[in-house]
Amino acid sequence: MEATTFVLFGATGDLAKRKIYPALYNLFLDGKLPQSFTVFGLGRRTLTDETFQANVEQSLRDFSRREASDELLIKRFSSAFRYNVLDIGHVDDYEKLLNRIEQREAELQAAPNRLFYLSVGPEFFETIAERIQQSGLGSADGWKRLVIEKPFGHDLQSARDLNEKLSKSFAEEEVFRIDHYLGKPMVQRLEALQQENPVIQALWSNRYIANVQITASETVGVEERAGYYDQAGAVRDMFQNHMLQMLMVLAVQLPHISTSEKVRFKKKMVMEAVETLQKQDVATSVVRGQYRAGSINGQPVVGYTSEPGIDASSMNDTFIAARLQIDDFFWRGVPFYIRTGKRMKEKTTRIVIEFKEPLQHPSSEHKKGTVPNLLIFEISPNEGITLQINTKDAKNKGQFKPVQIDLFAGQEDAPEAYENLIFDSLHGDPTFFAHWDEVELAWQWVQPVLEAFEENLVPLRPYEAGSYGPAEADALLAADGYHWWFDTKPETEVETQQKEGEQYAYNTNH
Repeated sequence: MEATTFVLFGATGDLAKRKIYPALYNLFLDGKLPQSFTVFGLGRRTLTDETFQANVEQSLRDFSRREASDELLIKRFSSAFRYNVLDIGHVDDYEKLLNRIEQREAELQAAPNRLFYLSVGPEFFETIAERIQQSGLGSADGWKRLVIEKPFGHDLQSARDLNEKLSKSFAEEEVFRIDHYLGKPMVQRLEALQQENPVIQALWSNRYIANVQITASETVGVEERAGYYDQAGAVRDMFQNHMLQMLMVLAVQLPHISTSEKVRFKKKMVMEAVETLQKQDVATSVVRGQYRAGSINGQPVVGYTSEPGIDASSMNDTFIAARLQIDDFFWRGVPFYIRTGKRMKEKTTRIVIEFKEPLQHPSSEHKKGTVPNLLIFEISPNEGITLQINTKDAKNKGQFKPVQIDLFAGQEDAPEAYENLIFDSLHGDPTFFAHWDEVELAWQWVQPVLEAFEENLVPLRPYEAGSYGPAEADALLAADGYHWWFDTKPETEVETQQKEGEQYAYNTNH
């Protein structure tokens, strides 16, 4: 790998401690960092290199997925870390940083390849990018890359304004917008699943698929993020980025061999084909909710407006469910149901593909009690791919029952999302980062939803903490003759559920 200087803005922050340092450490253990590699951590606090290195070592002990117990390895890793005081608005601090980076690169006889990771608030992105350019930190003698975290804008116009300002200092191919859901191993596996499995690829269209359900639910509330979350809500915090990115990755149709450019182009085509909503029609396809008091795992929790830092009159959404249609050759007529929320029954990220039932021959016996075949992707906290199909039960008069076949079981000690994404950014591979075209198209779809929320055109539905969200989210699917899968207490046996007069038996031991 090419020599790299990793410049981390916000080096004393929570994200750096919990995610970035452990990710770098595990890449180091796997031999996935360059031989010539230095990290310059930046912050406003005054720290020595030794104190900074000790803080990094402690973060490994606290948060690494692998036990950090080998002191020699830990010291070898932390010896690559340096610390610089930097005030984001002070030009002189950037020039001092440049001098120190150049000295270090000269010591290592390393090329001036520099990756700038902005683990700071988006209000600082423009200033930092401009100062990097002005100071010469982005050397013309090597490559430079800018890695930024969400949120990328607060609405469509602010996102466009931010992108225009960043583009003055960095070209699009130099900007890596992290969406950590794109770093999850199972999400990345969706691409390979289609490319490497012709059977799955053949089924991946409206000819065989009845509907698609994407769920990302959390049991936690706003925690320490009240100031941000009450301005963002579920629609900005989760839907515009994570949920729509999973939609694009799932719905994309890729050739057998795909470059990163081809993947991005195809994802853009998917998002362009998603039917847009008019502001006045949002309420017919979108449900928004806010959690009230309830219980999580048997423990009582307060409602959203009783959370510390939240105004009692807040109309902020903590839940959103939506029905989307993709108007292209492959997906026309297949509804995509997406939902995400806080203080839900369980913490899970799951995709369920429901296949169409086969046409019944007039002389064939109706399969009462059967359910459609399902393809289930468990993304987190557990990983797995399961195909649920119907088969005859020889012990029960030949009645049909669902059987689950594990196509992939989650691997122990699998890399975490930030490991995958940081590794890709070091290699300059943009496949699993959000391209500006995708970000803009996602904001274009969300913009009328934001406007409808602001004008209160979509009722704010209460739901009890510890539930699966508002009842209106169930009605959204029921109107099309479907229901959310696995919204029940897990069982070890097949159970039946009454749904609009028909019996559906399904196995929830997923």
